[in-house]
Amino acid sequence: MSFRESTIKYIKDVMRARTIHEVIAKELHEAHLRKLEAETAAEYAFAAIQYNERRIARLTARLTEHTEEGDYA
Repeated sequence: MSFRESTIKYIKDVMRARTIHEVIAKELHEAHLRKLEAETAAEYAFAAIQYNERRIARLTARLTEHTEEGDYA
């Protein structure tokens, strides 16, 4: 198959109407990708929450050690 023939075949394939099965399969694939991205974001957010909770606890303990009242002043 020549370059011209393969290019024409590619263009025809891109331009043709998709079957309902192809459309649904593509949407399903995209939904799986979006779900994975959301799970990754949730894991990152959960880790950030845990990090900041430990940081707050550590800093609160340090502040209490270095001030008589244990407040922010």
